[in-house]
Amino acid sequence: QVQLAESGGGSVQAGDSLRLACASSGRSFGHYATGWFRQAPGKEREFVAAISSSGDLTYYSESLKGRFTVSRDNAGNTVFLQMNNLKPEDTAVYNCAVRLYGSSWDANRLEAFNEYDVWGLGTQVIVSS
Repeated sequence: QVQLAESGGGSVQAGDSLRLACASSGRSFGHYATGWFRQAPGKEREFVAAISSSGDLTYYSESLKGRFTVSRDNAGNTVFLQMNNLKPEDTAVYNCAVRLYGSSWDANRLEAFNEYDVWGLGTQVIVSS
């Protein structure tokens, strides 16, 4: 069974960078596409980025493309989210999740949180102006 644990969140100033990590235990992480989502207080959960099982395909929320980069180290069972030039509106709880059964690389499916089967508990990111 796959279990996920996010880390790397914290409180930073606008313009700073953070790198979040999503570490997996259990079955091989490298078999599954992984997504990052975020949820700010009082707002709906929002898709951030996704990466294919091998890491050769990535997909981003259009509004975040260019500032955020997703990558993975399958040998280390970890997926990363590099966040640069952070803004106060990036303040949220960030969760990673894996698709155990879905295989299509389709934007609508990648952005849909119900396409993901296992979720981590999240890591808090706070960006001050």
